Amino acid sequence: MSAPDGSPVGAERSIGQLFASATTEMSALVHDEIALAKAQLKQDVKKGAMSGGAFSVAGGVLLFSLPMLNFALAYGIRTWSDWNLAVCFLLSFAANVLVALVLALIGVVFAKKAQKSKGPQKVAASMKETAGVLQNAKPHPRPGNDNKVLEERVRESKAIEAVARSSS
Repeated sequence: MSAPDGSPVGAERSIGQLFASATTEMSALVHDEIALAKAQLKQDVKKGAMSGGAFSVAGGVLLFSLPMLNFALAYGIRTWSDWNLAVCFLLSFAANVLVALVLALIGVVFAKKAQKSKGPQKVAASMKETAGVLQNAKPHPRPGNDNKVLEERVRESKAIEAVARSSS
């Protein structure tokens, strides 16, 4: 068995190797998080498209059945009231206009709610926050040779920049 960097398990690794391994794993985690967000959005879009298609077909069927409803309403009003047939058709038209206005108001309310929703923006903000945390991550230096510590810090900052670039 070996560690992700190829060294045997149980062997002592330097801080640089540990940090490189942690950076690699964190980068993989960020990439997996992005892939998960994409998969969730694709699934939501597919469900939304199916829903929209079903509602469109239902609307088409309803649209083509409205003339029958209007004739039935007009003749029903004439039967109950004995009014002129033209007046009955005007009342039927007025009822349709009233229903259309109510549906338009409901549509406006839902459009405003949808405009206020910020689902994908929340995912993007979370990813930016993760990248910000990764940019500021630094290991604690061990006491000892200062040159090694400086070299490790340079390598680590380059690794952090690479992760930050790959996640944005």
